[in-house]
Amino acid sequence: MKMPETWQAEHKLFPHQVGFTCPPFDYDAAPSDFLRMAPDTVGVHGWMLHVPDYAHGLDQRKASFGMMDDFCHCMARNGADVAAQVGSNWVHASGLGVDGIRDHCSSLSDRHGLAFHMAGYAMVEALRALNVEKVALNAAYHWPEWWQGTRDFLGEAGFDVLWAGNFRDQGWFESQEEINACRWVFDGDLAFRSFEHVAERAPAADAYLINGMCNFRSGPNGLPQRPAHLARELEARLGKPVVGHDTALYWRVFKTLGLAPVTPQGRLLESLRD
Repeated sequence: MKMPETWQAEHKLFPHQVGFTCPPFDYDAAPSDFLRMAPDTVGVHGWMLHVPDYAHGLDQRKASFGMMDDFCHCMARNGADVAAQVGSNWVHASGLGVDGIRDHCSSLSDRHGLAFHMAGYAMVEALRALNVEKVALNAAYHWPEWWQGTRDFLGEAGFDVLWAGNFRDQGWFESQEEINACRWVFDGDLAFRSFEHVAERAPAADAYLINGMCNFRSGPNGLPQRPAHLARELEARLGKPVVGHDTALYWRVFKTLGLAPVTPQGRLLESLRD
């Protein structure tokens, strides 16, 4: 018995189908977060990269970059409309540069017949859509090689990065090892303290950014939450847009689908309703 090679609209479980992938050893919240803010017409599937000896090295990300093609192939074969790559460092680890990443996303999209978006490049697209020029980067848990790559990538894309630094640079931790021991999950109030610190260091910024897919215990009963959950309150405090790589990636996926969140969000995601 041979199944049809392509999915017809009447065969799909959801009118709009999205696939997310994430780095090895990161149980990722993106599929859950995106689904909770999406219309009922959206279905989400996750795909975790398998690299057995993975140690979060940028060199390993570059070596595993070809797995994005595998990811898109799998998602396209299963009827996904969009394939979204979680993990902000993959764009600068690749060594392709801003234009190279743009072309790579376009090439995979054309090859597999879906839209492929990377979190690191989605940030660039989101900031351009917001018409901002000057930014400051809350580098959160990222160690220097990581966040410096993001800073340089943003600079190559034409943004003026007024200040960038992680939680150690901001004075909340004494060492990178202490940050790493938290395994990307931090006290809820650190989100607000850290952004207020960044705003004090770069008051002229048009927007404040946060690196990666940080988690803060700011939800009910200390449930970890991503920056997208906190954007509205942060923006109310700072008076400027707050954009995380999670927010930017969700925005790019919704934009491709021609949809908007059904729950209240920060400025970037709310702009999809305009």
